[in-house]
Amino acid sequence: MKLLLARLALLVALLLAWHVLSTRGLISSFFFGEPLKVAAVLVEWFGSGMIFRHLGVTLLETALAFVSGTLLGVGSGLALGLSPRLAALLDPFIKAVNAMPRVVLAPIFATWFGLGIASKVALGVTLVFFVVFFNVYQGVKDVNPLLIANARMLGASPRQLIRHVYWPSATSWVFSSLHTAVGMAFVGAVVGEYLGSAQGVGYLILQAEGSFDINSVFAGIAILTVCALALDALVSQAERRLLTWRPGPARDAS
Repeated sequence: MKLLLARLALLVALLLAWHVLSTRGLISSFFFGEPLKVAAVLVEWFGSGMIFRHLGVTLLETALAFVSGTLLGVGSGLALGLSPRLAALLDPFIKAVNAMPRVVLAPIFATWFGLGIASKVALGVTLVFFVVFFNVYQGVKDVNPLLIANARMLGASPRQLIRHVYWPSATSWVFSSLHTAVGMAFVGAVVGEYLGSAQGVGYLILQAEGSFDINSVFAGIAILTVCALALDALVSQAERRLLTWRPGPARDAS
């Protein structure tokens, strides 16, 4: 509780400093906006209900990209982690694609899939996939060989090895990556909307930038930030429920 109050106090202090600096002319309100005007934009958007349609589209794109990228990353990570030869064969290709700035793929996806939801989801999947893939792949590779040998001596089948040995080892890595993957899914959705769309929060931000309305830009950023934090909290809740077997941090007895 004390930590939460301290965080809230810090947030209030930052907003207050922003307000004082912008209203006293110490920073340009044209470039940095004003917190009260940002709040007024948020009240207008939510009061009119206009934001819900755009936010729903962005959240749908984010959720589809997050789920699809996670499933593909988990499946590919397990497959290559269990097949060293296949991993060695595909290694240079995977590194080459991962090194590519995926944002430049947005125009290509827009050409392939149009300006609808599909192109934003495709971009988000490319961002989420590699975050999850490399963590799952590393989690499978880090399984203790002695543990695998003992399980095989006890008659464990390949399916049982995956279920009771490899998967528990990779699960911690999966959830570690999901916290980053949530943000990546949002980036894919918003960047896709920013480059070509007629709806979504990214579209609203683009329109606000075109009219030099910095307060609406910050309002859109605030909405995206709150949604990203909410999704990250859901991932943390799922992690606590599914990883109950994992020992918690040691506490100082003194």
